[in-house]
Amino acid sequence: MSRKKKNEVKKTQNPQQEQEQEEVKSEQEESESCSDESGQSESDRIAELEEKIAKLEELRLRDLAEFENIKKRVEKEKHQAIAYAHEQFARDLLAVIDSLDNAQVSMDESQNSDEALKNIKDGIKLTMEQFKKVFAKHGIELVDIESGFDPNFHEAVMRVDSDEHESGQIVQVLQKGYKIKDRVLRPAMVSISN
Repeated sequence: MSRKKKNEVKKTQNPQQEQEQEEVKSEQEESESCSDESGQSESDRIAELEEKIAKLEELRLRDLAEFENIKKRVEKEKHQAIAYAHEQFARDLLAVIDSLDNAQVSMDESQNSDEALKNIKDGIKLTMEQFKKVFAKHGIELVDIESGFDPNFHEAVMRVDSDEHESGQIVQVLQKGYKIKDRVLRPAMVSISN
């Protein structure tokens, strides 16, 4: 190509394109001089970066494995907690069962029917007291009937005529109700007045 044509080609490029080309050229020269100054070639730098990537990948895999182990451990502990949630309650009821067993043995050993009847009565009273203590310890209590009929805690199974009670008041408790903290275990079955 003649010199004249080269100059014409240069003149057709705008100044911005020329500046961009010069910047790219200077960056290339700068990177070459940096690699020469640090004593590392581009391939050494790539190898170093690949090594760092491999180490980071290994750390990521270890963290992932650790997370999976923790997740499995927590899941196992959760299942065990659910399976043995009532262990303390059951352990506390063992004393009540022992009292019932002792009452039964006492009945079998008693020759005198009056003495057997007294032992049964005492045994039942003791057992009921133990039940109440165990229930109180675990937050289980009777549903209150003194404050009047509440459909959240009482189940009206029949209506009766009563001159002594106002309409809708509890006349009789047919079956006691129990609640654990704020939840109803079993509503009290009651009769209410018309």
